[in-house]
Amino acid sequence: MKFFLFTFSILIFTSFSLTAQEAVSLENQFDNLYRKSTSYKSYKVINKQQFLTLKKSVVDIINTSKEEYTKVDNQLKNNKEKTARLQEEITTLKTNLQGINQQKDSISLFGIQLNKTTYNLILWGLIVALLLGLGYFVFKFTNSNVLTEEAQQQLTSVEHEFDVFRKKSIEREQKLRRQLLDEENKNKKEKN
Repeated sequence: MKFFLFTFSILIFTSFSLTAQEAVSLENQFDNLYRKSTSYKSYKVINKQQFLTLKKSVVDIINTSKEEYTKVDNQLKNNKEKTARLQEEITTLKTNLQGINQQKDSISLFGIQLNKTTYNLILWGLIVALLLGLGYFVFKFTNSNVLTEEAQQQLTSVEHEFDVFRKKSIEREQKLRRQLLDEENKNKKEKN
């Protein structure tokens, strides 16, 4: 866009400088014609050939100026069209950029477009919930493990006490049987 403005400025500057040079040259031709013309009463009489030459120069300068003006006008129209196209492209690019930024700032979760902040909140919420759940289950497992170990120790203690009790019972029973046998034997001996 700057290039077009720069080119346009140079083109206008050149056409003005050419027109200014032609105007100086034209003014010199008028002055020259005036000096060479003769006077008749209060009128100036000019040479037809010089007048026609001057007329041709003026017409040429006017035609050249018109051509330059047409070129500049065409160039200006082209620049306006290019500017309009570039503005349309800029608008399209801005729209595309907004879409890309929106896509960049959002994440699709189960087919739902979520803002990254919302996604992060959901993700961290799930992570915290899972960590809390994990902590709860680790606590319960540790607590259950402690209870299980206590129960196993109590079971071992009860089994040990039961074994001791059983041994004592067996020993007592054996003692009682012996005593019973001894008493029966004694009674048999006494009866005999």
